[in-house]
Amino acid sequence: MPRVAIVGGGLTGFVAYLALRRRGIAADEIVVYSPEPDPAAAWRRRAEAIRQTHMRSESDGHCLPTSFPGLAVREARRRRSVGPLLASVCDRYHPTVDAFLADVEDLRRESDWDTRVVAARIARVGAVDGGFELDAQGTFAHVLLATGHAGLAFPDEVRGDERVVHAYEPHEYAKTVCVVGAGLAAATEWRNALAAGSRVISVRRREPVRRPLNVPRPYLSRRGLASFHRLEGGERSTLLRELLAPSYPPGRAWDEALLSPRFSSERGVNGADQVICATGFLRGYRHDPLLARLVDEHDLETVDGRIVLAPDSTVTTLTDERRTLALAGVAAQWAYPAADTLMGARYAAHNFERRCRTR
Repeated sequence: MPRVAIVGGGLTGFVAYLALRRRGIAADEIVVYSPEPDPAAAWRRRAEAIRQTHMRSESDGHCLPTSFPGLAVREARRRRSVGPLLASVCDRYHPTVDAFLADVEDLRRESDWDTRVVAARIARVGAVDGGFELDAQGTFAHVLLATGHAGLAFPDEVRGDERVVHAYEPHEYAKTVCVVGAGLAAATEWRNALAAGSRVISVRRREPVRRPLNVPRPYLSRRGLASFHRLEGGERSTLLRELLAPSYPPGRAWDEALLSPRFSSERGVNGADQVICATGFLRGYRHDPLLARLVDEHDLETVDGRIVLAPDSTVTTLTDERRTLALAGVAAQWAYPAADTLMGARYAAHNFERRCRTR
């Protein structure tokens, strides 16, 4: 009987599985509950919808349990060139989406992932003596919840508008396109629509934040995380809102869209032929039925829609010397601001595998 369960078979759950295997936990000790076996399925659909061609950073460009060596090393070997390595040192290496997906397939095949996936959607996690019961699937000493994003977010003011499509849904581009949002998906859609010959109107509540990574680099360091973890309740929640503001990278390729005569910005949705909502995902544990039920049944502490976690991404009141309940992905931002990135997936995975190995 497996003693470790991962609930969620997307990229975050996949990284956790690879971390467990890398540290010597046998495949038959792990079970993954997921409606579909392909760990990149949801990510691939969203990337195809926005015509994404490159990853935002090298750290988000592979699913290996460690940041180094990444795809830059592999490409350098293949090309027999130090170019990718130099770009990596300067934080300017961006793997292609095709290279990323090919690497996922290689890792999936090499790691016996498909043999460990059970086609099921878990509806309830119940704390019992020495572990956690997952529906009728059994009891496990260590459980990682990596349920991903709860659903696509649409602004209230455009609900029911027949012109509306979400950026992460398949779509083409009309003659005039209104793009709602100010993050990377929105900036990508500006470029896509302009390339398709459309006139683009950007609608956003604030001016875009320009930074290379989703979260400022200092908060990804040990010192930055220590200062983040010292913050209590409201202070941490306020900082998270600031850190997680929509952003996209600086650079000439992005600036060219803003300079186009076919690009303009307005404060509200106008009479454009098409409205593309580049507004990301629903936020807060309440939008995830599994997490909402977990909070209600076990009276977990929450702040502003986030489950309060220990610095190692565990649920403090349900984790002890014999059992572990941890969160990964967007639900774990209380422990790691960039939890919904692959870098964040590694953070949660390493803390989880350490407990699985030592308990």
